Amino acid sequence: MRTRRLGVHTSIAGGVHLSLERAANLGCSTMQIFSHNPRQWSAGSIPEENVLQFRKSRELYDIKPVFVHSSYLINLCSVDKDVLSKSVQLLIKEMELADLLGAEYVILHTGSASLDIESRARERAVLALRAVFESGKWRAALLLENTAGERGDISSRIIDLAEIMDKSGGALISGICLDTCHAFQAGYEISADDGVKNMTKEISAYIGLDKVKLIHLNDSKKAFNSKVDRHEHIGEGHIGREGLRCLINHPAFRNVPLILETPKKSEEDDPRNLKVVRCLLSGQ
Repeated sequence: MRTRRLGVHTSIAGGVHLSLERAANLGCSTMQIFSHNPRQWSAGSIPEENVLQFRKSRELYDIKPVFVHSSYLINLCSVDKDVLSKSVQLLIKEMELADLLGAEYVILHTGSASLDIESRARERAVLALRAVFESGKWRAALLLENTAGERGDISSRIIDLAEIMDKSGGALISGICLDTCHAFQAGYEISADDGVKNMTKEISAYIGLDKVKLIHLNDSKKAFNSKVDRHEHIGEGHIGREGLRCLINHPAFRNVPLILETPKKSEEDDPRNLKVVRCLLSGQ
């Protein structure tokens, strides 16, 4: 199981370098972080000594890939020109910080079109992504994450992600991050084997299975197709152990890293969820 990269979203409290210590203490072999406060437009800088310690520690603990989740404020399809401009600039900053840390991927929610029709909003997102592509080159690659189908979502279906990727062009987008809770809420019935197979076929047809670079492994607090993004502990939600076991052991996803974004109400939550996933990976 050590060959299967498994981790959690880890806090950067006290300095980004400490996130690696937290991941290592949980036995993680991959991890996800924010590179700054995700609810502020200003990303700021990272002290050089923290960067150096981060790079040293990830080699020491063999934690890879490192995924940086972009700010929740970014909305590349906003009708507000000021928000759209700030979103483009913040995504550029996200890419710069990821490169500074040596992270392999940045994960992006493209945004919400609550004040516009989805097709037109996707076109705005495409133009915004092109603007980011044209502003520079980075070693880190961008992953688009599927969303839960809440009002205004423009990327809840596989075909939506494919459209944004195809029209954006450029080499910056290397694939997708597949969130299990989001997929379940958007209408992919992955609590059953047939549902996993159907979603896999759709990914293969529109994007390519090799483009799935990360799975956000989360159970769902809400019932199927509710269009509500509420994560639950592994095996305790409406997807359940069997559905998640089937998905993570499917041949198409067998080598894809897994990151948990399950609830964290106590220090025992991450270890407990990781233990369940390790059991699922071993067939238990």
